[in-house]
Amino acid sequence: MTDQAELMPTLFIPHGGGPCFFMDWHMGPPDTWQKMEQWLRGVVATLPARPSAVLVISGHWEEPQVTVNSAPHPELYFDYYGFPPHTYELTYPAPGDPELARQVQSLLSQSGFPCGETLERGLDHGVFVPFKLMLPEAELPVVQLSLIAGLDPDAHLRVGQALAPLRSQGVLIVGSGMSFHNMGALQQGSGLADSERFDTWLTQACELPPAERRKALTEWAQAPSALEAHPREEHLLPLMVAAGAAMDEPGQHIYRDQVMNATVSAFQFG
Repeated sequence: MTDQAELMPTLFIPHGGGPCFFMDWHMGPPDTWQKMEQWLRGVVATLPARPSAVLVISGHWEEPQVTVNSAPHPELYFDYYGFPPHTYELTYPAPGDPELARQVQSLLSQSGFPCGETLERGLDHGVFVPFKLMLPEAELPVVQLSLIAGLDPDAHLRVGQALAPLRSQGVLIVGSGMSFHNMGALQQGSGLADSERFDTWLTQACELPPAERRKALTEWAQAPSALEAHPREEHLLPLMVAAGAAMDEPGQHIYRDQVMNATVSAFQFG
């Protein structure tokens, strides 16, 4: 990493449903995920420069304290169930970055977040599934960071704020989740109204002036259809980290789609 790298924005991206981009989809129209796939393939080209490394916070990893994967060659963790056999043979041989992992630990510890590390847990599908599209050559180092059990939004905003210095080293900080994640509603195709109400609020919140954005995101559960959109908020909390890492800079809506009769969005900060 270099101190002269371009300042990176931060992102909150949808990572789809399991290995949805790499299989024939039978739980709805075959092209259900096509628009999202095309968008993910083009994300890196919109950045001001090519990242030096990627730090990903996925909605699929929670620990009692924030924890970083410091493996030099992380394996994959196939944390989805009931999909075709070939989807458990997907590969994504991106290197890790132990030096970046140590820096993450240091920044978080300095901000009052003791940070554990693991060499064992592989990159989950909230990481390798979208990044097989975003960075298909798997040449950039990828480091994954956990959520903190308890899912306190303010804590995750502050985690992001602690990580902000990495952006000036060219590190791309990505929150990977879904802006609507009510699995029952998705499976039944009944989430459109709730997803649209929450998506309208979330877009407005992310595009508020930074101080107002922080307050709104901290109080996200009071938003219209918030608890219908997120009966459990682990897929929303990665957005808090991305927003926190660009706390004094604007946010903008960058992508919207309808999948499984629900509206989902992506956001950029900084």
